[in-house]
Amino acid sequence: MDLTDLTERLRTIETDLRDRAYEALQAAANGDEEAIAVEKQMLKARRAIERAIRALDPDGGFSEGP
Repeated sequence: MDLTDLTERLRTIETDLRDRAYEALQAAANGDEEAIAVEKQMLKARRAIERAIRALDPDGGFSEGP
C-alpha cells in the first residue's frame, strides 16, 4: 500500500505547526503570556506528527547509501 500522499500531507502539517510555533515564540518574546502555552502546544503536536511520519516512512523518503 502506497502511503506517500498521506506522508506528504503530514509533512505539510508539520511545517505549518513549526511555522506557527515560531510565530508564537516570537510573540512570547514580545511579552505575550498566552503565546508561551500556545508554543508548547504546537511543539507537542509537531512532535506527534513527526512520529507519525517516521512510522509511515521510516527511511524518511531517502534510500540507504550506495
